[in-house]
Amino acid sequence: MRYHNITKDDMLNGEGLRVVLWVAGCDHGCKGCHNTVTWDPNGGIPFDESAQDELFDALDHDYISGVTLSGGDPLYMGNREDMTILAKHIKERFPDQNIWLYTGFRWEEISALPIMEFIDVLVDGRFVEDLKDSKLHWKGSFNQRIIDVQKSRKNNSLYLYNAE
Repeated sequence: MRYHNITKDDMLNGEGLRVVLWVAGCDHGCKGCHNTVTWDPNGGIPFDESAQDELFDALDHDYISGVTLSGGDPLYMGNREDMTILAKHIKERFPDQNIWLYTGFRWEEISALPIMEFIDVLVDGRFVEDLKDSKLHWKGSFNQRIIDVQKSRKNNSLYLYNAE
């Protein structure tokens, strides 16, 4: 897996103060995407032990709500195995922090993936430029959904995330 950046003080990509991992690799090709530099799966730099240490150091603070996995697309086929392993490690080391994941895939396509065991909130669906609204909270276009993953898995039905 490769990545472009680790943002350590983000308040736009999920609830609370977050750390964001921007991974490389996306084949959705959404018109108007704000992060086209991350589409190339060979772009960025390798996500190695040093990068994981940087990510974990950034997460190791009481004031951090959790991590957001974005990109590119964390669920790009070439990222899925590494992202699942990483999400599992994050949950084991930081059980009180939540994991948000942004993907162009729809819940119905990915709900059975092993990574979903570790994801708390999923923002699903491709960005659609014609449905863009800058006033939307935590998503870029109206077609995208913010899903409470664990509640949806437990009840075998789609539950949208409701911030408390």
